[in-house]
Amino acid sequence: MVSPLSPAEAIARSSPQPPPDLNSPQPTLSARGLTKRYGRKIAVNDLDLDLFPSEVYGLIGPNGAGKTTLMEMLVGAETPTLGEILINGEPLRQDQDNPQLQRCIGYLPDDYPLYDDLTVWQYLDYFARLYGVTQRRSRLYDILELVQLTSKRHSRTTELSRGMKQRLGLARTIVHQPSLLVLDEPVSGLDPVARMEFRDIIKALQASAMTILISSHVLSDLADFCSTIGIMELGHLVESAPLDELYQRLSRQQIFIATLGDGAELSEALGRHNAVIAQTQVSAQEICVEFEGDGAAAGALLRSLITAGLPIRQFNHTREDLETIFLKHLDHKQVS
Repeated sequence: MVSPLSPAEAIARSSPQPPPDLNSPQPTLSARGLTKRYGRKIAVNDLDLDLFPSEVYGLIGPNGAGKTTLMEMLVGAETPTLGEILINGEPLRQDQDNPQLQRCIGYLPDDYPLYDDLTVWQYLDYFARLYGVTQRRSRLYDILELVQLTSKRHSRTTELSRGMKQRLGLARTIVHQPSLLVLDEPVSGLDPVARMEFRDIIKALQASAMTILISSHVLSDLADFCSTIGIMELGHLVESAPLDELYQRLSRQQIFIATLGDGAELSEALGRHNAVIAQTQVSAQEICVEFEGDGAAAGALLRSLITAGLPIRQFNHTREDLETIFLKHLDHKQVS
């Protein structure tokens, strides 16, 4: 009898560990000058990218930006017109048969096959055998526990819900313990509960030092677990930065402030604070301000208002989300 494991325990027990030199880790994936042309059309244009262990890199962009083409090149499914791809320091080339290098990659495309005549266990076991996975029984139980399909291991794949099928596809993608996981729209069409379950799995994989590249149009999900965000447009990687840096640089912050006293007095006090760059009067006692600063600066603003004796009854600090940043970026590009 196999004892239950938490998702993090199940995957971490047999997954790759981070490199010993954490001060200067080697990229799991490096791409330099990556270009893909289809006749006169350039799908990906002179793109550079580095992905590191434990990094979850969210790739966003409008349809036709080149995201799927980029992912297909990074996993060896498409041949670049120009450029170089390194996986764990080794060049990835389609003209060379390197099974060991391919074992480092897990790829879940937007549309992937499930064999209708197989059970969940048979399906995973089939791919485990193809990859030469040792101790398959133990590995399969670990993976099924991670994706919460242990109770469905004897069910045929046709009997699974869409969310279960998506988790089974992910299980097949990681059964050989890749160091790089590439996911193309993995939560497309899933309900909120299924998306939440998928997010939990991604977080467990990140904890095991796996490198994950994921594209999605559900930007709220990416903001929940991605450490880095890249924005693609017309084949170019126009933004690539840690999520926190992106928020700091591109997200407009707002603070809604309500007082029990005089709104004019509140407005005057706010005008003396350097981090307040604009004010909007919502009502006689409510003001919304555009704010420049971090959480500590917001706390300092609140303390200054209280110290001044203002009867503050509400103080809500918010910032524009990833979806708003993305839409603003597109609007800016269209205008310019």
